[in-house]
Amino acid sequence: MKVAVIGGTGLIGARVVNVLNASGHEAVPHSPSTGQDLLGGKGLSEALSGADVVANLTDSPTSGEAALAFFRTTTKNLLRSAESADVGHAVVLSIVGVDLVPGLVYYRAKVLQEDILKTRSVPHSIIRATQFFKFMRTVMSWTSDGKTVRLSATRIQPVAAADVAQAVAAVCVGAPLRGTRDVAPEVFIRDELGRITLAARGGRRSVVTDSKAAITPPPRKTLS
Repeated sequence: MKVAVIGGTGLIGARVVNVLNASGHEAVPHSPSTGQDLLGGKGLSEALSGADVVANLTDSPTSGEAALAFFRTTTKNLLRSAESADVGHAVVLSIVGVDLVPGLVYYRAKVLQEDILKTRSVPHSIIRATQFFKFMRTVMSWTSDGKTVRLSATRIQPVAAADVAQAVAAVCVGAPLRGTRDVAPEVFIRDELGRITLAARGGRRSVVTDSKAAITPPPRKTLS
């Protein structure tokens, strides 16, 4: 089976390519470096030529309002090309619970991507994954003062990028779900996971449990 992996050089895409090729399938990575431009539509016809499946593993370069325009344009461009190339299955990676947090613009943008996928003629599959383990370092940076890290005791379900890649690859070579599949592993408590992360990396900071600790990025400072 030939799979065109759009975003095939990224964190998940590169792993999906490796998993599929190791399983005897033909997975071809596509990205701007290979001449594919989702926003402009350039190179999509060539990328999808002869493909049985297209996996869209790209991400918006911003989490703000521009993300809505990015996912709207790129998803329509890709699906239009997939229809022209008679691709039989379109796979998209999304986020568990993405439709439950309308207050986040990025989440609304991902819901928009899912909705567009559902309206087109190409049979589809949506894989929703929880946050990656590696993102924990970013979360801790939001509330760190160099000596301590403030984290809430909320429940989270981080997942390994390798496990997400395995799940995406399995869906790619199966029948279209025409729906959604969640990838949500073991539950952790955020502050405890912070301690585990620091210990594994030999960090000297301590974790302070704080119910008011940030769970989203702090606002960027602007120059007046």
